Amino acid sequence: MTAQEIVERVLAAGAHLHGCVVLFRETSEAVLRWANSTMTTNGHTTSGRLTVIALVAADGGIAAGVVSSSAAVADVGQLEDLLGAAAAAARDAGPARDAMPLPERSGGDDSAWDEAATETSIGVFAPLADGLAEVLAGPRRQYGFASHELTTVWLGTSAGVRRRWVQPTGSVELNVKTPDLTCSTWTGASTADFGDIDVVALAAAAARRLEWGQRRIALPVGRYETLLPPPAVSDLMLELVGSMDGRAAQEGRSALAGPDGPRTGERLTALPLTLACDPAAPGLEYEPFLTATRSDEGISVFDNGAPTRRVEWVSDGTVRELAYSRAEAAEFGTAFTPTGDNLLLTGGSAASIADMVASTERGLLVTCLWYIREVDPATLLLTGLTRDGVYLVESGEVVGEVDHNFRFNYSALDVLRRASEVGATERTLPREWKDWFTRVAMPPVRVPEFTMSSVSLGR
Repeated sequence: MTAQEIVERVLAAGAHLHGCVVLFRETSEAVLRWANSTMTTNGHTTSGRLTVIALVAADGGIAAGVVSSSAAVADVGQLEDLLGAAAAAARDAGPARDAMPLPERSGGDDSAWDEAATETSIGVFAPLADGLAEVLAGPRRQYGFASHELTTVWLGTSAGVRRRWVQPTGSVELNVKTPDLTCSTWTGASTADFGDIDVVALAAAAARRLEWGQRRIALPVGRYETLLPPPAVSDLMLELVGSMDGRAAQEGRSALAGPDGPRTGERLTALPLTLACDPAAPGLEYEPFLTATRSDEGISVFDNGAPTRRVEWVSDGTVRELAYSRAEAAEFGTAFTPTGDNLLLTGGSAASIADMVASTERGLLVTCLWYIREVDPATLLLTGLTRDGVYLVESGEVVGEVDHNFRFNYSALDVLRRASEVGATERTLPREWKDWFTRVAMPPVRVPEFTMSSVSLGR
């Protein structure tokens, strides 16, 4: 059966229910892996996932049950079994707090609805090939991984919505080591199609850090002026946006809760910074309609098919929006605000991280962050580790590598509140979140007195 036939058969079988939502995703993935400067793996796989959401009448309201399966669909009986399991889960769950009528279809049918899944192949890495061969032939030990996915999603609902979307997701990571394996560093990039990836430049940036590491410097824990490059900033901003649930702020359970309600309208910084999700951002596009396989704060399975939009969480330095499902928006008298699948921080200067190093009297330059965890949700205090190199900057030059990594303690909100300089926004790859979130554009950020609280002996 085609994806479209699967969706329609489930919806037809669920006609007796209060409502039904069907999501079918087919993912085509190609990968390359190399280790010790030698190609080790390449391959292509295809997988599918079917999610059935049954809405049933329950005492006091409407209940929702969700069942997903990655098994290949062989017959109509399997589809009916999934639908039955979803309906049973709904009855067990009882009335849903987020129950709302499903969004109606707007406009005509999706012109791409009847099209087949889009596939990637090993050929997508062709723009990488020559440069990667040059890098692997160099004097340093090269380790890395490149991945490209094309995920085609079909969404059908009992309210008449029929939507299709193809989502490209690509990334490349390099871990470069000295020949004796005593020093290593990391770099990476995200992409939609690898046409914009310069792997030679990425490897050169990593090699430059290895050269800095030839001089080791002992530094104590403390508060340092710290230059955070775009990958590190992206991990911190993703933690910030992940905390911007409207209900939590309304109920006083988050850092965005103030004494008189949510902190919307509160100015965080005098810098004209905007933190936004935007489904139409060039090169970072994501689904223009909402697809939800679970209900939680800020998201609801009852919102499937609703249009996504640009959301400015912070606008011109001021907290502007928080995430609300349609039910939460009705409950709290605010606007429906869907979460998004990209993140952009804009409003800085044209300065690169190299420019910021050149204007630093004394401070630290971080490569990336790792193992980030929330310590205090009331302040969004985070802890985590620096990774793959921390460098001392003096009089506008990197003078050496600190002989250990640090554990840091810092609030993601304070990154914006206390930033003294923000540079040029560029597409980047978060280190911590890269397996779940790659569509990010961030600037480098200078933070005075960033707290390095203890020494981490791991490299």
